[in-house]
Formats: sequence, structure tokens, C-alpha cells
Amino acid sequence: MGTVELSIALHTVWDAPRDTIVFDTGHQAYPHKLLTGRRDQFPTIRQGGGLSGFLRMEESEYDAFGAGHAGTSLSAALGYAEARDLKGTGGDVVAVIGDSAMTAGMALEAVNHAGELGASVKFILNDNSMSIAGAVGALSYHLARMRSQPLMISLEHRAKELLDHLKLGRKAIIQAAEGLKLGMAHLASPKEGPLFEHLGFTYLGPIDGHNTEDMIEIFRAVKDMKGPVLVHVVTVKGKGVEYA
Repeated sequence: MGTVELSIALHTVWDAPRDTIVFDTGHQAYPHKLLTGRRDQFPTIRQGGGLSGFLRMEESEYDAFGAGHAGTSLSAALGYAEARDLKGTGGDVVAVIGDSAMTAGMALEAVNHAGELGASVKFILNDNSMSIAGAVGALSYHLARMRSQPLMISLEHRAKELLDHLKLGRKAIIQAAEGLKLGMAHLASPKEGPLFEHLGFTYLGPIDGHNTEDMIEIFRAVKDMKGPVLVHVVTVKGKGVEYA
């Protein structure tokens, strides 16, 4: 339930399978399965002869990469992006990864490599502060501090509301709002530092991962950006389900 709005926004902006969308683990891709022609089969998920609980390339052309282990999506997406550039086939490449999986060695290697290459790839950090076991390590603590700063979210909305009155085009409004937000965020939180920007990424966030309209607007602006981009999306696992 935590990735319903995120999945809708992704499939609204990017044209899969022409654009490649790589999910990290199966459970965050259930809405993706529903949106890509498997709704009628969904009751069979994780049953013999039914839908796989993971992404499975043999199951659908929309499942760009299959893996049962967390932490693989960023490296896979970077590989797809490099292959695209070598072949000149076009299309965008997007990877979705959770905050706990982001601490995996393979994921960090992909961030390091993408920043070095300047690859045009989009990483969506689905930050729900959840994992099978407790999240530990410096990066987890850094994300927790960033997640707790509402100024970085509310400032974007204030800037956008202000710029709406200036009669600018949609793209100009988003770009100006992002510039204001990032500049103020750096002033408001000098101790944190723009970690991902130092690694060569354009960093946007954190943003509300349950506000579909905002994500669509930001993703549309991100789609036109060159080089590596990381969008930090904050979600709630089991959103809307009381017992979750």
C-alpha cells in the first residue's frame, strides 16, 4: 500500500516498457503489477502457477529486471542506461529502491559509479524507514535526519504557490521552485550537507510519496534532466490500512 501513489506517478510520467522502470524488491512492486495488466491474476500471487511475488521478466515485459534480493535495482538500472547509450536506443531509465536497501554495498557502488560516469539515470529513493531488521549505519542515520525536516517539504509548496501567481510555464515554475527549495534547505540544514549532490547527483526531496499530483509534476521535470538524479520520496508502509 505504501507505493500505490508512487507507482501511479511513475507510470503516468514514464512510458514503460519503452522507458525502463526497475524495482528493487517484489513487495513494493505490487501496485506496478496491478497497473501493467495483471489485475485479474493478482489473487493468485505467491501461489503455485500464479503470479510471482517478485518481479519476473518472463511474466511481463514491464518487469525489466528480476531479483529476489534487495539492493540490486540501482546497479541494474545503471547497466540498462549504459547499454541504451551504447546502442543509441533512447528511452529513460528509472530505478526504485528502499531506504534500507540503499545501504547495500551493490547499491552504494551504483551511486558511486553513476556519479562518476554522469549517467542519465533516475533513482527514486522510497524512504519508509522500514526493513526486515532494524536499519543501521551512517547512511540510515543520515536519511532519518533528512526525513525529519518538514521545511524541505513545505518550502517547495510555498515556493510553488508563490510562483503560480507569476504566470510562468509549468516547467519554469517547477525549476524555480526547486531552486528556491534546495537553496533554502542548504541554509536551514548546513550540518547535513547535500550528500548526494557531492556524489554528482541532482538531489530533490524529501517529498510526500502519497501526493500523486506533486510527484507527477516533479517527475515530469526530472524526466528532462540530464545526468544522475535522485528523488527522495517519503512513504508510509501500509498507508491507509489500520492494522498495517
